Amino acid sequence: MLRARRVFYVVAALFVALFVLVFVLENQQRASLAFFGWSTAEFPVSVFVAFALILGMLVGPVLTLLVGRRKPRPRG
Repeated sequence: MLRARRVFYVVAALFVALFVLVFVLENQQRASLAFFGWSTAEFPVSVFVAFALILGMLVGPVLTLLVGRRKPRPRG
């Protein structure tokens, strides 16, 4: 059973890597972003999406920790 689980994880990781590779290769159009008067240099769209993903992966858990601490714990 342990071996089957490892094979599943390897196949899943390879599928994700293939998906990311296809995404990057398909999104090579150059674009720049403008936000509150600031604009970026032109980069491929995949760079902006990857940056947004990484930023979300960092901000999400931090907000969860902050909001989770504010909730009063039930007594009982």
